[in-house]
Amino acid sequence: MLAQRVITAVVLLVILLGSLVVAHAGPLVLLLVVAASCALWEWLRLTVSPGAGNIAVIIAAVLGVVMVFCGMGWVQGGSMAGWPAVVAQISNKWLTPLVVLVWIVAGTALVVQGRTDAPAPNAGLRIFGIFAVWAAWAALVQFYLAYGAWFLVSLLALIWCADIGAYFAGKALGRRKLAPRVSPGKTWEGAIAGVLAAVVWVAVSSFWPGSFGAVLAQKWSLGGALILTAFLAALSIVGDLFESLLKRRAGRKDSSALLPGHGGVYDRIDALLPVAPTALLLLSIGA
Repeated sequence: MLAQRVITAVVLLVILLGSLVVAHAGPLVLLLVVAASCALWEWLRLTVSPGAGNIAVIIAAVLGVVMVFCGMGWVQGGSMAGWPAVVAQISNKWLTPLVVLVWIVAGTALVVQGRTDAPAPNAGLRIFGIFAVWAAWAALVQFYLAYGAWFLVSLLALIWCADIGAYFAGKALGRRKLAPRVSPGKTWEGAIAGVLAAVVWVAVSSFWPGSFGAVLAQKWSLGGALILTAFLAALSIVGDLFESLLKRRAGRKDSSALLPGHGGVYDRIDALLPVAPTALLLLSIGA
């Protein structure tokens, strides 16, 4: 199992880095479309009624097609002109703030309540899944087009640091359960360590031009950037626990088996879904 996990991780890393280093943005946009479509399919199959799996496939495929046309339009438009600009403006002005608000209020509330006994099929969660995946995808594409590969990697590293810090600190120091009904293995000690690890990463990377930390500090000052980073790291934990809640309601260990040794795509990006649109919103305020 460990060898399988390592091989899959290496392959995914090579694909990601390959799409980032090429001169054209098209490969990365298409990679993000595939990831988003797979994650949406997995989210929907956790929240549909038994036997309705085809609906999840159709919705994910349709949104994927929309993403391809939209993303290629953003890439070709360059300056976000024409119809791609209209889509981006609607998404950024209305959809992203709404999605972020739902993550902060409703997502956190559901995790805190920990109703793992609630029925898995839920129309509201299905609808939110569509908008949540779109908002995260749109944010990542726009980040790459506006700031480049290093910015995107440094943003992803914030989540990786939070996840790694929480895992190792939780194993070594964890005593108090964070959300025992949703994810018994997570602890308050691990969560705090994860947030601190993310803050340290942004503090260090803020001195590297073009990084997420540098851009955030330029917008909010270094002190403000570190406070916002703590918030983003906490929100990444909410995203992780939210998926755990969906899986427990559906009686599944993983969102799918698409990634050998790792489960599904949603399992790998659950923390990113609330963080990406929130980061976009934070950098767009007052812009």
